Amino acid sequence: QLRKAKRQVEKAIKEKKIFTVQGPYPIIRRLLRARGWVERKLPHNGRQLKQQLGGQKKQQLEKKPSNCGDERREAVLNPREEHEDKKENKEQCNDDMHDLMSNLVQDQVPNFLWTMRLDIIDQELLQRIEVVNRYPRMHALSTKEGLCQSLQNLSWFEQVDPNTFFPRCYRLGIMEEQEAFIEDFRLTAARSLLKLALEKTAGRPVGTEKPPKSNKKPGWHRRRVPHPMPSTAGPGSSLYPQLVEEALEVCEQHLGILAHQDIDRKTPSPCRTCIDWDRFLQEFYRVAHEGAGLALSREQQERCQDLLQRLGKQLPQLGIEGNLNVWILKPSAKSRGRGIVCATRLEEVLELARSCTFPPVRVCEWVVQKYVERPLIIFGTKFDIRQWFVVTDWKPLTVWFYQDCYLRFCSRPFSLRLLEPARHLCNVSVQQRYKTSQTDPRVPPDKIWSSRQFQTYLARLGRADAWHRVMVSGMKAAILNALRSARDRVGSRKGSFELYGADFLIGEDCQPWLLEINSCPTMSPSAAVTRQLCANVQRDTLRLVLDRKDNPTCSIGAFELIYKEAAVPTCLNVAPNLMVTGCSLKKP
Repeated sequence: QLRKAKRQVEKAIKEKKIFTVQGPYPIIRRLLRARGWVERKLPHNGRQLKQQLGGQKKQQLEKKPSNCGDERREAVLNPREEHEDKKENKEQCNDDMHDLMSNLVQDQVPNFLWTMRLDIIDQELLQRIEVVNRYPRMHALSTKEGLCQSLQNLSWFEQVDPNTFFPRCYRLGIMEEQEAFIEDFRLTAARSLLKLALEKTAGRPVGTEKPPKSNKKPGWHRRRVPHPMPSTAGPGSSLYPQLVEEALEVCEQHLGILAHQDIDRKTPSPCRTCIDWDRFLQEFYRVAHEGAGLALSREQQERCQDLLQRLGKQLPQLGIEGNLNVWILKPSAKSRGRGIVCATRLEEVLELARSCTFPPVRVCEWVVQKYVERPLIIFGTKFDIRQWFVVTDWKPLTVWFYQDCYLRFCSRPFSLRLLEPARHLCNVSVQQRYKTSQTDPRVPPDKIWSSRQFQTYLARLGRADAWHRVMVSGMKAAILNALRSARDRVGSRKGSFELYGADFLIGEDCQPWLLEINSCPTMSPSAAVTRQLCANVQRDTLRLVLDRKDNPTCSIGAFELIYKEAAVPTCLNVAPNLMVTGCSLKKP
């Protein structure tokens, strides 16, 4: 066994096939071993992979007796047990063999590293590893605050409006953005009031039902914030006609601003000063959440329809806003849905950002984003899409899109009257805490669908072309725009690559909306669908970054090259003359 291990190690060193895996990636480990790679294992008692080059004594391997070889068990109960015992013994032999080879390569620098975190790897050693699965400094892309800031700067790189694919987002720790959010909240409330007024006059009970009682998790209940102004109407009663007139005035002035965005304003926006906003918002809450009625004249109804139609041409997110003005508050650097809360009142958002019941987080690390109130739902249930892609180079930017993805369902039916995680957060780690409570038995019990199942569902609805024509093309465009906006702020390293997981929500019109981009997405399967897909994407990623180097025509599975930036010359063909000539001035 020692002789065999030495031969395989010598071959791996000669062919530069030494690898290290940090984290729960058994498939990566198995696939690399099948290619003839030898693993240099991380030390169990240390947090960092340190250099162990030369000068060190090689550890002596004390071989423990095992059931390998020709040894037979004295008693065999049945053939099935014998088969399982042989399989276990074979796995034990393989483990012993891999441990032995790992000890023989402890003084070698790995040629390939797959890790969850770069900061646990010795930086001097990291610089010598040829291929690494992570890029440094990914804050600008893989945190909610960083992505928000990057997309705010998109117009400097591309002539694309981020509002066409990314719900409006603000960093609450930046005073200018907090003020912009407050103004946006007020304007959205005015537009929502116009929608509610039209729906009420059309005979729909929108806004008149009272929120049902529910057992909500901490952080998801609606906090009762003291109202700065007393209400003028109780639940079910009608409010004065002036409320609709004020909303119409605000929207008219906002349209004027949208039509003259290139004109500098020396005075504050009239949308902040034209009405008493504290009183207006309290009355809006009465209409939207507590069942108060609205008095609407025929003229006002026509003006509402006209204004909303004109606003729809200027505001690409008007269709997903809904009419309850729901916003979602997120900690910037947390994942798996931790710390996320929904709010419908301005006071709630500002208060939650400062005094959240979750572990302390600085205000500057919170972002608030417009909640998509009109998502596409399946069997009455909200879902989102996890879409993988790989960046193999930042300079020039090279992006590969994975053509298979999966849907994640919530555990309970979608409702804007119950803002609990089970209905609104599709993260697997969140939904695992809830038992599926669905009124429709067609919702998958494991809350996962493949994209193929989704395409079959769309075909039954007569919308088969929406997948490739609208959703896939929209997801590709959103990913590329996000990467272009962040590339000057991320770390680039030749030889590195990274697999990302982008989360998308689909609107009622099938338009995809980018929610976030995850670095190092989970590869732990939660269902039969993800067990297969996660194994496939890891296999195809290794084909893309390893096999393709030696064989450019090899199969790369479901990966598709969607963008490769033209190489920019690093030097000028003609050196410019930068000399400045002149003469000294003499004193008079």
